[in-house]
Formats: sequence, structure tokens, C-alpha cells
Amino acid sequence: MSNDRLIAEFRENDDTCLMGVHSFWEGVDVKGERLSCVIIDKLPFAVPDTPTNKARCEQIENEGGNWFAEYAVPQAQIRLKQGFGRLIRTKSDHGIVAILDSRIHKKFYGKEFLKYLPRCKGTKKIERVEKFLKVEGGEQRAESPE
Repeated sequence: MSNDRLIAEFRENDDTCLMGVHSFWEGVDVKGERLSCVIIDKLPFAVPDTPTNKARCEQIENEGGNWFAEYAVPQAQIRLKQGFGRLIRTKSDHGIVAILDSRIHKKFYGKEFLKYLPRCKGTKKIERVEKFLKVEGGEQRAESPE
């Protein structure tokens, strides 16, 4: 299906899970309870060997810079913030953004990614996630983790 049709199906059906790639990072607007969880499997670094990215990286290197720190990380930070923004659209929105890429905690640049995101509570423990989303009668109710 086209992205538009997939999003329409997602909005119409209660028990749906929408999985997407690059094309769902921008321009998707699903408000309220319909979207309660965004799972990000990998930090959204661009492929460095596309002609445009390769040229930018080479230019930075030729000027004595570090293409990873000066180009790749900032671009990925913007994309991650956009992905996070799929969930939190209004002040009343709530839910979980699960970033599964361990580099966010293990690599030197990981803290920079976290600083770039809106303030929120974080955890590495599934028990805290389960406590946050209590399921009662098929409805999700948000509770702030302790």
C-alpha cells in the first residue's frame, strides 16, 4: 500500500501496528491515543555512501573537519527528534518512545542525542515501561513511572 493508505488504515483500526522505515520519519501526523508507542530500532544515521552525503563528507574532511561529528551526528539528531515527534504532537499526548539502539548509551555521541530530545523520563528497565502502561479493560492508562 501507499504510505497515505497505510496511515489511513492505521487511523481507522484500533488494533493495528504500523511499521515503517525512512518514509515515516517525516510528515506523519497521528494524534491522540491512536499512536501511543514509537519504536526506533537504530539511530537514524544517513547512509554515508550516497553521492550527496559522500560529497559533503569529503568536503568536511578536505577542510580538516570530522565528517562524523560535524555532519553525520547532527543530521541523525534532527531525524531522531522528528521520529520522537511522531508520538508527542500536543501537550496532552503521552506514550513511549523506545530507542533500542544501545549506542545511545554506549557511544561517546549518545549523550548528545539524548540532550537533543524533549525532556522526558527514561529507563532501561522493561518493568518501568510496564508500570507506565497499565492495561485495564483493553484501554491504556498512563501512569508516571517512579
